[in-house]
Amino acid sequence: MTDSPGSGSSPLFDAKEFDEPSVFTPEALLENARRQKDLPECSVPDICLLDPDGDIVRHLKATGEADKVETWPGYHTDLYRFERNGKVFGIVGCAVGASFAVLVAEQLFAAGCRFLVSVTSSGQIVLKDDPPYFVLIERALRDEGTSHHYRSTSRYATLGDELSAPVEEACKTVSRPVYTGTTWTTDAPFRETETAIERARSEGVLAVEMEAAALYTFAEVRELPVVCVAHVTNQMGQTEDDFEKGEAAGSQDALEVIDAAAAAWQSLN
Repeated sequence: MTDSPGSGSSPLFDAKEFDEPSVFTPEALLENARRQKDLPECSVPDICLLDPDGDIVRHLKATGEADKVETWPGYHTDLYRFERNGKVFGIVGCAVGASFAVLVAEQLFAAGCRFLVSVTSSGQIVLKDDPPYFVLIERALRDEGTSHHYRSTSRYATLGDELSAPVEEACKTVSRPVYTGTTWTTDAPFRETETAIERARSEGVLAVEMEAAALYTFAEVRELPVVCVAHVTNQMGQTEDDFEKGEAAGSQDALEVIDAAAAAWQSLN
């Protein structure tokens, strides 16, 4: 059997022309979804949220604060709308993992989003506090696949410089501690081995999550404002009370962080 061209190297790093536009676009997906579902064209709120765990969405629905946006054409997700402190937000729940998060982010920005915040559960790597607490992700180790379709290989993806200081300052008002630091983004949570964890720890990584590196790379390439926050809730199942977020599954705490990030973004616009 003859080896195919490029055999011996991963296809993840082959045939990448980063400046070449994609044939398939989020605009085309949304346009055809609207056609098939007979939906009008309707913009999403300026500020949108990704809630990979879905806890914030469930809390907002349970308290009657969120309404489903019936004009949202996404095939794979539901979009909800809610108001808080004079701001209107859109939120998508359960978009977990790098590829799904960026799939939804592409669609949200194509539909009118101007600022995106992701708050995701994460596992503690370097001890900063007793969980739960938050990490404003300043940079993320690119141990996933999606980011490598957007930009050539580099070890980390980073939060945009213009957002970093304002969001960090705004988060000082949040009830729960918000630390600024590095996370490790992985596609394979059940392959978090001792060796991989020690590598991350040796680089000062505070927590492990599944979306930030891809979202930050997408944001840099598209020149769009995205902030990722890790909600450190567990020690990867190594303690009896792991994964406890607190009251309302940590939703009120997470919404405080979201408020702070949104206020920081608005101060720049």
